Amino acid sequence: MDSFAFIIHPIDPKRDVSRKFPFLGRVLPVSLINFFSTFFPPVYLSEIEGITSQATGKQIRGWLIACPLTAARMLELPQKLVYNKIIQTGRMAERLGAQILGLGAFTSVVGDGGLTIAKALKVPVTTGDAYTIAVAVEAVSQAAERIGLVSTQTTAAVVGATGAIGKVCSQLLADKVPQLYLIGRDEQKLRTLQQQLQAQTRTTLHISTDVRTIKNAQIILTVSSAAHTIIQPEYLKPGSVICDVARPRDVSAHVAAQRKDVLVIDGGIVDVPGPVNFNFDFGFPSGKAYACMAETMALALDGRFEDYTVGKDITRQRVDEIAGIARKHGFRLSGFRSFEKPVTEGQINAVRKFV
Repeated sequence: MDSFAFIIHPIDPKRDVSRKFPFLGRVLPVSLINFFSTFFPPVYLSEIEGITSQATGKQIRGWLIACPLTAARMLELPQKLVYNKIIQTGRMAERLGAQILGLGAFTSVVGDGGLTIAKALKVPVTTGDAYTIAVAVEAVSQAAERIGLVSTQTTAAVVGATGAIGKVCSQLLADKVPQLYLIGRDEQKLRTLQQQLQAQTRTTLHISTDVRTIKNAQIILTVSSAAHTIIQPEYLKPGSVICDVARPRDVSAHVAAQRKDVLVIDGGIVDVPGPVNFNFDFGFPSGKAYACMAETMALALDGRFEDYTVGKDITRQRVDEIAGIARKHGFRLSGFRSFEKPVTEGQINAVRKFV
């Protein structure tokens, strides 16, 4: 039976460590979890069963494994040390017999976007970023439609526009809206992206290094690689929808608590085909997964055991290809969730009043 493995790591340190080690998660402060994560070995989490292609009936098996480094430690430690810990985790996947390895959350972001990891391992690697892009743009477009926004008449924004995911999200959104704000930290990179996109689209493109510029938009995709939340309640226009693809999250939990006039949706969540059992609680209901996980699964179902989405240069063609592969095997955009809870019709109707 063909197989895969997928690496996750602690994002919310106390919560995520508690999922595997309840006592440690309860008694250790975040500072000590961050410190000890440097020295902790990779962790086997579970075997994944039941993934079944709707097109071919093929079944695959998989494994969830954990790189112990927290997001904070990945940003603080020397890059070589972080690479070594991810490679060490990848070698666990090799020993398990995985034929392709997916890099989750910051393990796909750190350094060169998986290239160094892929070169060091025998098993092929993917970051899952291509399918994450496809699902995120589909999700924010559908959510905008649900609250009554017409994309051809609405301004959009991409936060983290110059990143690997942000560039292609910007390209795809530019085809849908009349005005698009490109928001990032580096003004020169923003200008370069603006020039590249302007040659391909009639959309009016604006650039900004101030995240508060999202106040000008009602459709927002946020895909930054910040270690902490960067979007606060006062930054958002009433009647807007924001899709948060970043992990750790870009959108503060205060937005959900204080702004009933905006819709925040978690990005990149899909239904997995077949009677899937992850045998581990990573915070989702049964049968649902992040799109980056699903890319790894879809490639295994399709027999595509190759380095797939690695590096910082993701093409639109690759995004379209993996979307087609996933669709063929039965992966579908899941219902909307916000801060890991289902979005209700009441929430949608409340926001619609402000559009």
